[in-house]
Amino acid sequence: DLEEEQLKTLKKVVKHFENGLPLKNIAQITEILNLCAEKMIEQEAFTDPLCELIKLFGLPFQKKKSSDEVNYSVEVSQSIAQLGYLMRVPSSQVKIQICKSIVSFYNMELPGKLLSGYQPTSVNYKIRMAEEGGLAEALVLSLTLVENQLIEKLWVLKALQHLSTSGVSCRQMVKAQAASRLCLYLNGADPSGQLVFRSSDILWSLLENASKEEVVDQLSNLECVHALKEAFVDLVTRGFRHCDHQLRNDLLVIATLLAENPAVPMIVSILLIVLATFTEVKLPNPLVKGFKLTYSHEDFEMKKLLFNIIGILSKDPSAAQVMSLFFFVWTLQLLSENHVMPALLYYVKLNHQKPGFPDWSTAQYEELQLHAIAVLASVAPVLIDKYLSCQANTLLLVFLEWCMGPGQWVLMAFTQITSEQGIHIYEMYPFTDILKYAADKSKEKEGTVLLEIQADILFILSVLCENDVLRKEIFSCEGVDILITFFKMDPRKLYSGLGHNCLLFSALDCLWSCVIGCYIAEDSFIEKQGIFLLLDLLALKEKNLCNIILGILVEFSDNPETTLHMSVWRGKGDQTTAKLLIQLWRQEELDLGVRRDQYGRIVDTKRPIVTSFQKLQKVIPVPASCPSFAIMEVSESMRAKIYSLFCKLGFENLPGLSAEDFVTLAIIQRYIDFKIGEVWSEIFAEIKEEFRPVTSDERALKVISEISANTGETVVALQTEVLEKRRHHIIQEEKKTYKEVR
Repeated sequence: DLEEEQLKTLKKVVKHFENGLPLKNIAQITEILNLCAEKMIEQEAFTDPLCELIKLFGLPFQKKKSSDEVNYSVEVSQSIAQLGYLMRVPSSQVKIQICKSIVSFYNMELPGKLLSGYQPTSVNYKIRMAEEGGLAEALVLSLTLVENQLIEKLWVLKALQHLSTSGVSCRQMVKAQAASRLCLYLNGADPSGQLVFRSSDILWSLLENASKEEVVDQLSNLECVHALKEAFVDLVTRGFRHCDHQLRNDLLVIATLLAENPAVPMIVSILLIVLATFTEVKLPNPLVKGFKLTYSHEDFEMKKLLFNIIGILSKDPSAAQVMSLFFFVWTLQLLSENHVMPALLYYVKLNHQKPGFPDWSTAQYEELQLHAIAVLASVAPVLIDKYLSCQANTLLLVFLEWCMGPGQWVLMAFTQITSEQGIHIYEMYPFTDILKYAADKSKEKEGTVLLEIQADILFILSVLCENDVLRKEIFSCEGVDILITFFKMDPRKLYSGLGHNCLLFSALDCLWSCVIGCYIAEDSFIEKQGIFLLLDLLALKEKNLCNIILGILVEFSDNPETTLHMSVWRGKGDQTTAKLLIQLWRQEELDLGVRRDQYGRIVDTKRPIVTSFQKLQKVIPVPASCPSFAIMEVSESMRAKIYSLFCKLGFENLPGLSAEDFVTLAIIQRYIDFKIGEVWSEIFAEIKEEFRPVTSDERALKVISEISANTGETVVALQTEVLEKRRHHIIQEEKKTYKEVR
């Protein structure tokens, strides 16, 4: 009997709040909403009032005081969340109105007039409350209620589109399995095409604003992959509008992310590989029946995306899991069967030769060439048999000689082949010619690309010449002259940030691989003052350069001419090679934490060259095949290399040294004796750790330890004698000067 009175009262409530709901009344209005929803199930007359009340939530909320937003935040967030739960009401009109009100959160228009004494809440207040209340999660769960209702479903997706602009809401949606739910709706009947558009847009937002791994994981089941594949194929074969092509590319990017996951059904990889190569190899395949490649911007972008996918699929799996390895091996078979290698090499042609692609602009075709060659660098090492059978080396060399612009990517392809598979290219001359060309161009105008090109060529030459004396001889004809120019580089360029330091390291590596070990090449390098240039670089005392240069000088020192050049070299302030090496030794010991007194003398005669790191190490028994800390230090430290060079230079009659230098030289001269004592000390410590040696062995070890300590004491005595001689000499000079004054 009260139905009419209740309906009249509801109309009065709606009329009263037609300009917006005060925050203090929202909880009461929500209670009325719930009562109306219950009444509506039995009496349809309450449908319109319920919709009118829901519409009020689309208007700006109103506050009396600034603190109201905080004070009523719990009630407001719960009331907004209640909108999501009201989606269970069996009324299309109510569902659509809820979605419309949510959409209006993001396009708020101020009412004509406000309640007396009130002002609207801040612009983003409702959005924040929706996040706190978990509205997005509730709305995702409501999708199951509108599965067979297209209009309602589109409105829910529209509301979710707006909510997905927030990272908080996206995480709530992922929690409700939004990605997998949305993917299943991609192929629903919808003449307008909005279903695919809105669903893919939300998926993109989830990938950008939530955990990409979780989203991909949700999309990796068979149903989702099949739905995504069907939607993509439909757009590929039937889509003709501009927006269809854009949407197709969006789905292609999502498919790319899925293709990286070994758990994804393999139909995705098959389809993408077939699409990537069918225009070049022209093999009939039912998967791409009806697809025609146009020359629009969207198709151009799709072609680049497909190239990118091939590069991704050819990457070796990082995790050594059975599934990952199986997926990788299977993918390689797919790449081979679908003629990916010939398809990529199809672009290794001069840009005025565009067979099959007459309508690509020159700029577009060149960009595709760059992409194809960059992907070739990833694919070639894993499909090496295909690479060689297609005579790819010859094609790349011809292309490289023709053009230096995309040449960088060609060099990257060669770099991958030589480094990962050790495939030697039998023609070296193009590389030395291109290196010379790039070096000359770099003199005119230096840039990052030219420096990278030179570094890549130096690496390729290093791999080609390593352990091959004949190639080193060929390299010496022109290559040594080019290397010399790199070592004459202005040291200030090392700090330019353009890549000169990387270029110098590549040049040093090339010197080691292409010159050392071949007497003809070594003599040519030495004749062109190469040793002087290396010592000039060493005098810069750059920590990361010194160890490499010292190693190279040690290798060169077997050549008698090297020692002569090292003896006559003079640096700044008439610095000799011996003095430079002693300075480097002192700096190395300082960095390693080796104990010395203020005059540079030995402090610990039992362990005179031990580093601070070695002192911290506990005694760990290791097998005879494993090097100990004392042995490993030899290869990592510069001291062993400096000692080796002094063995060639000699320890006597060295000009330009001070008393402090002779104090350090005394340690260098006995380095090998100290190192032997250090190794015996480790052996003794390991034996004591595991068992007690027999008397004769213990006596022998004790004698060895005493010999090592005596050697240290002998060196200290020699150092003290040198310092005393210097002190005595200074006193004599002072007396002489005093006598002259008198």
